[in-house]
Formats: sequence, structure tokens, C-alpha cells
Amino acid sequence: MAAVTAICVVQELRPDPGSVGTTAIDKRPVVGPVKIGEYGAYADVQADRKHHGGPDKALYAYAQEDADFWAAELGRDIPPGLFGENLRTVGIDVNGARVGEQWRIGEQVVVEVTSPRIPCQTFARWMGEDGRGWVKRFAQSGRVGPYLRVVQRGTIEAGAEIVVLSVPDAPAIRDL
Repeated sequence: MAAVTAICVVQELRPDPGSVGTTAIDKRPVVGPVKIGEYGAYADVQADRKHHGGPDKALYAYAQEDADFWAAELGRDIPPGLFGENLRTVGIDVNGARVGEQWRIGEQVVVEVTSPRIPCQTFARWMGEDGRGWVKRFAQSGRVGPYLRVVQRGTIEAGAEIVVLSVPDAPAIRDL
């Protein structure tokens, strides 16, 4: 069964030398039900909505299977939220998802895949990989995860089942 194993929201806004001056990449799992609206998870923040937010990038999903890959590659734990994701998933090939694909999460929430994540220097700095080719390495891995638009609002919590509702004839995000 495909499921959400963690829902993560910003723990703390942090200073960042990038153009925005602050980052909301520091996401951590929350306990209990979380409201999901047009701009994503309640209590989350998107410091740079031009590149990492707004309705078309309301949520970012990342698979535990891909986090396990990076844990082995980097020799360190990749806990939920470390990559700035809102949803840590298991049992669904998030990188094989197609733009326009829709998922039901739990009983109420419906999301639509809008695009792959495009890694940035803020992410490289956050990971301590700045100047080590992290952005290129992460992008070329085919394990970037998708951004999601919220089609139907509601409440979800860790353990919520993910059901694929529709799959359009479009390229997988790993191929974009």
C-alpha cells in the first residue's frame, strides 16, 4: 500500500545568503492531523514562492525509497523533512508520476502532480554540499520528487493511504 509516512512543515525560518535572504527548507514531521489547503500544509511556510511555492507547488513529496538511496550515497541519515519535503511517502514511485497525475491522500485530499523539483543552491547549502556539485548530482539522479497542486482540500495525517486516481498520457517527471 502506498502511504504518507510523515507530514512535514517548517520548523524554523533560517537566514540564507540567497536572493530571498531567508529559507523555509528546515521542515520537520508533525504529529496528528494536518489541514491541507491551496498553499499546502497548515503551519508551513514557503519563503520563496517564485521558485518553491504557490498553488502549483503547494506540496513537495519525497519517497522514503529515494531517501534510503541518498542515505547510502551520503553516509548519513535522511530523516523526513530534511530535503524540504512536506510529504514523505512509501510504496509509490513519485518520480515515475506524470504531470497531471492525480492522487487521493487519505479520505479527503486530492493532489495533482505539476512538475519535478528543481534543486537550488539553498538546498546545497542546507545539505552542507555547497560547492560539491550537489545541485547537478541531485538533479541527474532521477530522484527529485514532484511538486503537487491541491485539487481538493482536507485533512491528512501520517499513515494516510495514497491512491492514484488518474494518469494522463504525459512524460514522467524523471524524464522532464
